[in-house]
Amino acid sequence: MFNVKMEKECGCFKRSGMKSIKTFDNKDDAMIEAKDWTEEMNETFCKKHNFSIVEEGNDLIIKVEMN
Repeated sequence: MFNVKMEKECGCFKRSGMKSIKTFDNKDDAMIEAKDWTEEMNETFCKKHNFSIVEEGNDLIIKVEMN
């Protein structure tokens, strides 16, 4: 099992209605979802944060950094 997780939830993420963790049977599907999340958040959220993916074992963590 592979998980896509948010490191921490900013206000924009909380308002988006997105789930903070999703589980997948394979790494490829998890990576596609993580890339989709980061792209959507970087393009549509308020631009106060930058989102990136870090792999930690079977988890793909979406990191949140201040712009």
